[in-house]
Amino acid sequence: MRSPDIQSLQTALNYLAQVIQWRLNSYFSDNGQAKVAIPSLPDEWLSAETPLTWFIRKHQLDTAAQLTLLMALAPHLQPDFFDQLIMAQLPQAGDYPQIGGWRGKSHRGFLPTGETVLFILGSSQFADTPKESLRERLHLQQLFSEEHPFARDRVLYLDPPAEGEPLMSGKLVMNHDYIDLFTLGHFSRPHFSIGFPAQRITTEMEWEDLVLNSQTLQQIRDLEAWIIHGPTILYQWGMKKKLKLGYRALFYGPPGTGKTLTASLLGKYTGKDVYKIDISMVVSKFIGETEKNLANLFARAESKDWILFFDEADALFGKRTNVRDAHDKYANQEVSYLLQRVENYDGLVILSSNFKSNIDEAFLRRFQSLIQFPLPNTKERLQLWQMAFPSQVKLADQVDLTQLSSAYELTGSDIMNVVQYCCLQVLQRGDTVIHQQDLLEAIKREFSKAGKMI
Repeated sequence: MRSPDIQSLQTALNYLAQVIQWRLNSYFSDNGQAKVAIPSLPDEWLSAETPLTWFIRKHQLDTAAQLTLLMALAPHLQPDFFDQLIMAQLPQAGDYPQIGGWRGKSHRGFLPTGETVLFILGSSQFADTPKESLRERLHLQQLFSEEHPFARDRVLYLDPPAEGEPLMSGKLVMNHDYIDLFTLGHFSRPHFSIGFPAQRITTEMEWEDLVLNSQTLQQIRDLEAWIIHGPTILYQWGMKKKLKLGYRALFYGPPGTGKTLTASLLGKYTGKDVYKIDISMVVSKFIGETEKNLANLFARAESKDWILFFDEADALFGKRTNVRDAHDKYANQEVSYLLQRVENYDGLVILSSNFKSNIDEAFLRRFQSLIQFPLPNTKERLQLWQMAFPSQVKLADQVDLTQLSSAYELTGSDIMNVVQYCCLQVLQRGDTVIHQQDLLEAIKREFSKAGKMI
């Protein structure tokens, strides 16, 4: 998929203008026009590789849906688009409720509503009976139903009108994410906030920097294969109707064993953004707030192909308890909501926990991958030690990395903390040589943080 080009967007606007002029001429003509089908977009435009045409082809949008998409996008491309076409061509001054439309507080141009969509797409003046006209109207309103791709992917919607007013009088609104996609060629990355309590994580490390046992590495490669080939299985091989969308994985093991790094590497090598969820901002003591925060999070991530990484997920996905009071009841409802929401997410969700037993079994049954990140063994620790030091420092002759690997059970994260401390020590001395005593002192510091003796 290429970035959008000006000519492609202008062709789309020209086509929409042609349809609107055709509709106005049909409606306001004294003697009417013969029944003529709505003009269709040129085949060569639909076959172009742009974000807009890609979206249309992906969802197999019909002509009515294509035009609705263009009507929602047009004001963002040409602010006076509808004024030039509709207001300038009305036969006389006055209100035309059948055309709909509204004007914003800042933007004073004509903006479409649901009624505008129905007017431009409809041909009710040709209907033989009021019954046929009503049938057509109800059929077109399905463009805004919950089952339509517009609603499922949160592409566009009708803003709820004032209480008591017809639903179709609501404003036609396109999600800003899709405005960015169709005009810039990509979804804009969200900013960390209470509305999106997650931060994008990246890494400069490579797969070669990840030291794990062969079984864990193979499971990670299998997960990478799904990210790359999952769309082929679901859409090209027709398995979408048999398999649930998305993928769910649990990374479990002690802190510092590579769970976050692995999530970052999966995103780096598959071209996906990885967002680490701030659990503290999601969980709320107020009833219903946790579900609301999660709903906002998943709604923003839906259909974006993002990887969602829940670190220390026990606080959200922990086991349900026996109901002793109202608090237990609502806590269990939160877990049930999470189960439903995670299962319906169409991308990859990774949960990270120190212990598999901390996660509710209802989640575990629905995970495609349960990947253990154990403490590194002696051989793996030696490899981590050998890879850890910068080329600017030297190890004194008495330093024995094999002995350190055998004697001290450290994680990869622990070893990097030791190396960082030693580097600071030699810089303070104005030296470049790390001694055995430097390493032992740093290891002692790491053990003391965990309440262990060296």
